[in-house]
Amino acid sequence: MPTVAPLDLEGHVVGVHFLGDIPFFATAAGTIHRLDGGAKVEEAHQGLITFVRDPFSNSLLTGGEDGKVLRIAPDGSATLVAEAPRKWINVVAGGPQNAVAYAYGKSSFVKLADDTTKEFTEERSVEAIAFAPKGMRIAAARYNGVSMHWVGTNAPAQDLEWKGAHTGVTFSPDGRFLVTMMVENALHGWKLDGKANDARHMRMTGYPAKVKSLSWSPKGKWLASSGAPAAIVWPFAGKDGPMGKAPQELGTRANIMVTQVAFHPAEEVLAIGYIDGMILGVRLSDGKEALLRRPGKGGITGFSWSGDGKRLAFASDAGDCGVIDISA
Repeated sequence: MPTVAPLDLEGHVVGVHFLGDIPFFATAAGTIHRLDGGAKVEEAHQGLITFVRDPFSNSLLTGGEDGKVLRIAPDGSATLVAEAPRKWINVVAGGPQNAVAYAYGKSSFVKLADDTTKEFTEERSVEAIAFAPKGMRIAAARYNGVSMHWVGTNAPAQDLEWKGAHTGVTFSPDGRFLVTMMVENALHGWKLDGKANDARHMRMTGYPAKVKSLSWSPKGKWLASSGAPAAIVWPFAGKDGPMGKAPQELGTRANIMVTQVAFHPAEEVLAIGYIDGMILGVRLSDGKEALLRRPGKGGITGFSWSGDGKRLAFASDAGDCGVIDISA
């Protein structure tokens, strides 16, 4: 049975991420708790809104109600990346060559390593940003679709249109697909082939609630999602992704919603967190389940696997967080 090392924090914990072997927990109040030989606390923001791991470097990025964007290093030190007084920064993303994207209102910004900043303006508010896995390119989710921009050129945006509010965005690891989360209890996807007018649509519907968590399997064959009383896992191995295919439903619990999903970094094993704080590990090949944590005080708000895949850190909206040792 896996062992759980609990960590009780005050208030809502918005997320958790590992840097190396050290987990970092972020609270909505703006504090970062770094677990390294005892909890170390950094007052990062006056109200923290977003907390993400930079997939291109060994660092974390945060945005807050104070209009600041910070980069957090493995030693816990914070560097100011950008500042927009009197703005709320709820959209940040890390890119190649130490680039950082952030957004507020109808504008996306990309801060480059040489301190220059590129601005891209949309017709509607920007709700999410993702960098493509290759090349300096961003996708900005907005109302009625996504705008894709090449950061280093003045080329016009590639607009991917689909009616509705798009609140999150992710590229598949190979860059062949782009998927958004929608207010309308659905995912929407596009098959990208480099031609502006030929991106094919993928509709992924039937969710009883909004999808707020997505996770790609290590090789990008599967995309797991929350928003139902099971983890909904869509197949992306074929050339057309999930078009015409049914998803797998893993970890089904009657009327208890999945709030977070996270694939193991090396294996097709999925961690599933629920609104009652329970956590399951499920193997895709046969659906075998392992109870990783019994229900707690609050719903699971964040997951992070350690690099070696032996530990899983989790965050909760009631502050009852912890680290699960899978190898125990």
